[in-house]
Amino acid sequence: MAPALWRRIACWAYEGILLFGVVFISGYLFGTLSQTRNAMDNRNALQAFLFVIFGIYFVWFWAKGQTLAMKTWHIRIVDGNGKSITQARALLRYVLSWVWFLPPLVAVYPFKLTGAEVFVITLGWIAVWALLSRFQSQRQFWHDVWAGTRLVSSQPPSR
Repeated sequence: MAPALWRRIACWAYEGILLFGVVFISGYLFGTLSQTRNAMDNRNALQAFLFVIFGIYFVWFWAKGQTLAMKTWHIRIVDGNGKSITQARALLRYVLSWVWFLPPLVAVYPFKLTGAEVFVITLGWIAVWALLSRFQSQRQFWHDVWAGTRLVSSQPPSR
C-alpha cells in the first residue's frame, strides 16, 4: 500500500532539513579544498559537486531501502516486485528525479528572470508535477514509474 501523501510531504520536508547539514559540510569541504574565497567563485563547480554528493547520499541510502527521513516516516523504497532496489536502479531514480526541475529551468532561461521569479515558476511546476502523479494509476511520482520503483509503507509491527 502506498504511503499517504501527507507522510510523503513530511518526509520530504525532514529530508530537506537533514540535507542542510550535508550541504553545509560538503560546501565547507569544497571551499577549503578549492581555496574559494568568495561565495560566487567556482559556483558552477560547487553545484556540480553538490549534485554528486546528493547522488552518493541518495543512491547509498535508497539501495539500503530507506533514508533516515524515510525511516522516521515509515516509508520504504522497493522495486516493482517489492524487493530492495539495486544501486543502479537507485542511481536511475536519482537522475530521473531531477526531471522535476528541467522544464521550468529551460522555460525561464531565455527570459533572464530574477531568482524570485524562477523560484515561483519552479515551485508552480513542482505543484503541477505532483498533481499529475494523482492521475497515475498507482498515484506514484513519474520518476518512480520510469525508474520502476515505488514507495510503500513500512509500519513496524504493533505490540
